[in-house]
Amino acid sequence: MEWTEVKIYTTTEGIEPVTATLMDCGINGIQVEDDNEMKEYLTTSSTYWDYVDEELLNKPIGETKITVYVSDNPYGEEILMHIKDAINNLKNTDIGLDLGRLAIETTSNLNDEEWLNKWRDFYKPFAIGNRIFIKPVWEDCEIPEGRVVFNINPGHVFGTGLHQTTQLCMLELEKYINDESVVADLGCGSGILSIISLLLGAKSAFAVDIDANAIKTAYENAELSGVDISRYYVTSGNVIGDKKLQDEIGYDKYDVVVANIIADVICAISPVVPAQLKKGGVFIASGIIRDRMEDVYDAIDKCGLKVINTATKDEWVCITAVKE
Repeated sequence: MEWTEVKIYTTTEGIEPVTATLMDCGINGIQVEDDNEMKEYLTTSSTYWDYVDEELLNKPIGETKITVYVSDNPYGEEILMHIKDAINNLKNTDIGLDLGRLAIETTSNLNDEEWLNKWRDFYKPFAIGNRIFIKPVWEDCEIPEGRVVFNINPGHVFGTGLHQTTQLCMLELEKYINDESVVADLGCGSGILSIISLLLGAKSAFAVDIDANAIKTAYENAELSGVDISRYYVTSGNVIGDKKLQDEIGYDKYDVVVANIIADVICAISPVVPAQLKKGGVFIASGIIRDRMEDVYDAIDKCGLKVINTATKDEWVCITAVKE
């Protein structure tokens, strides 16, 4: 498969609004390069290291760049068109922030190896919460004691754990997963949330994504992480309108349903979720920008679930609700 690299030039202030705009276009895998943020980190966090190369400190500050990848096919071309329209709308909207020039630069015909090498440049192991450790397969490092390890090869769909919304979901999963948990992951991408649920001890997990590429990638990541595949099922389809798929997912069955998508999709799937949950089961929903929080509250309330927790990270929100 070939890919198109899409770079958007903005500012430090523009990171959150541009990221939110991309999320609304259905993009979850986002790279941010911000020299201002890095230089501030190097100069204010010196207690974490003994030496920083002076050349790095004196490096000229460049434009902030946000990079995403879309498949080089008609589906990807449609997504790219939506991205261009959305960024143009953002450029013409006064939100009181310096967003920079919001120029878009594309590089086409990257093959799988080139695409993966792009990820390798910036994606490093990291810990989340008390029990989770995310490690790309190409990194060789010591595993912190007491943590489960999600070994990831990003593959052809996104979901790396780097984004704030994914991290918020993982922190909620730590609270609710036990060895009796049955989990559904709606919009699973790389399978990260359902696989981590299994690593945390869940009995089984059902994962679904509208992109059929997710099936292969999620299974591969499960195997890389040592998950028993007999406890894991991944499929593709539209949960919102496909009654056959809803029947396949099942009813009154799940202790945890997690969806890390965007606000509009969470609002649309909320009426489906209560039927999937057992009584006392929880719905963990993220991918929500703060400005859309009330819309999601309303959708969850209308479907009969009760909000029990709201967690935030930067401009992003994760809402947890229970079926009483």
